[in-house]
Amino acid sequence: MITVVAKLQANPGKEEELKAVLTEMVQNVKTHEGSQVPTYSLHVSDEDPTLFLFYEQYANAEALEAHAKTDHMKAMGQKLGGLLAGRPVIERYTQVAGVS
Repeated sequence: MITVVAKLQANPGKEEELKAVLTEMVQNVKTHEGSQVPTYSLHVSDEDPTLFLFYEQYANAEALEAHAKTDHMKAMGQKLGGLLAGRPVIERYTQVAGVS
C-alpha cells in the first residue's frame, strides 16, 4: 500500500474556490479509479482555513502512477491557477503495518 499526503495552501480569499476544485477531484477519483484507490480523503486545517490536506492510499505503485496520468488530475491542475499560495507539498510513504 502506498500512502500520499499532499498539502495545498489557498491564497487568502480563495479558500472556497479551492475547496470546490479539490472536492470535485475526490468525486472523480471515486467515480473513475475505484478499488485501486481505497482511500482518497480531503481535510481542512482546524487552525488555518487556507490549508488543505489530501490523505491518499493506493493499492500499489502502478495505481499511483496511473492516478497521476488521469484526465481528472490534469483538469484539476489547470483549475489550480491563481488559487494556491505556493507549490503543493507532497510526501509519499510505504505502509509497513496497519489495522483495517
